[in-house]
Amino acid sequence: MSEYAKFTEDMIKTHTILVPDMLPIHFKLIISIFEAEGYKMELLRNDSRAVVDEGLKNVHNDSCYPALLVIGQFMDALKSGKYDLDRTALLITQTGGGCRASNYIHLLRKAVDRNFPQIPVVSLNFSGLEKDSAFRITMPMFLKLIYAVMYGDLLMTCYNKCRAYETNKGQSEKLLEKWERRIGNMFIKKSRFFLKLEKIATDILNDFGAIPMSDEKKIRVGIVGEIYVKYSPLANNHLEDFLISEGCEPVVPGLLEFIMYTASASFNNAKIYDNANSRSRIFRLGYEIIYRQQKKLIKIMEKQGIFEPFHDFEHLRSLADKYISQGVVMGEGWLIPAEMASLVQSGTENIICTQPFGCLPNHIVAKGMSRAIKEDNPNANIVAIDYDPGATRVNQENRIKLMLANARR
Repeated sequence: MSEYAKFTEDMIKTHTILVPDMLPIHFKLIISIFEAEGYKMELLRNDSRAVVDEGLKNVHNDSCYPALLVIGQFMDALKSGKYDLDRTALLITQTGGGCRASNYIHLLRKAVDRNFPQIPVVSLNFSGLEKDSAFRITMPMFLKLIYAVMYGDLLMTCYNKCRAYETNKGQSEKLLEKWERRIGNMFIKKSRFFLKLEKIATDILNDFGAIPMSDEKKIRVGIVGEIYVKYSPLANNHLEDFLISEGCEPVVPGLLEFIMYTASASFNNAKIYDNANSRSRIFRLGYEIIYRQQKKLIKIMEKQGIFEPFHDFEHLRSLADKYISQGVVMGEGWLIPAEMASLVQSGTENIICTQPFGCLPNHIVAKGMSRAIKEDNPNANIVAIDYDPGATRVNQENRIKLMLANARR
């Protein structure tokens, strides 16, 4: 492959950066942070079969399904004719861990270089993986990103609950759009009001809490698994929408838990392998700052009382210790069994574990630990759903319907 196109300072003003559709609510808020710094971004929403077909053309079929979808969505968008290919860039996230997600960027660059060599690919990461890119995240931006994730988690939680019970269909969606605009404008206008966590979170909770909701008792279904398939409507075939159509309430753990899991892996590994260094100490400090904010948000939700608070991350870590070592950090590692155990413990006994093809760590920790969790919790109803290019939506939904039938019994 020839030297790949690099993202330069000049491109900040001239290029539109396309963003893959993993968390629509969160990513809209995150995009507004970058727009305030002069970047122009667009969240991709193309999700036809052509996305999968483009992925199959450009990614080896041994690669994991999320890589295939992310790259397929980019390639489908670039071939759509909607974009000026000389003024377009692509953004992809990298965890920096052992998961193959850290290597998606190389697969993407290979596909882009073969078809559109002028298009640069930029990396959103916090591990210093890209040294020669003009796309950078400053400390003030990092702080805003954490708040965007917290507000995104809160909006996702309120929205999923309200639209499952709302008596006036569509009211929850309109309120979600209102808050997406309001919080996004705070970031775009560089207002420091976003720091008023208690005020904003309470207003969000009260607004959604005022939506008229039926008192019908519905089955609560937790969604866990590999991070991309767990959250992305493209990857999980609009799983949350399907559950609501089946008369259920989807319960989705927040993105902040994954961020804290990633941060804790650094200093926890340093303890396990006795190799503490400046990097692990920085991650420890960052973790403690984020954890304090999470505890503050939990207290706000407890005080308001309508919506179930997020799971305290230190409690998640203690639950993980019951089933698996915190040294298991490939992919989503110990976080998956911890989230399953915490969901069951808090009354969400029906759980779907989204499992993409090619994610070996996910299959091991999810399927391997679900049996142990069921042994401790006989009422736990856990089903693993496979997502890959050959899996049909009908078969996936039939398996979920079978799980729901067991839940209703």
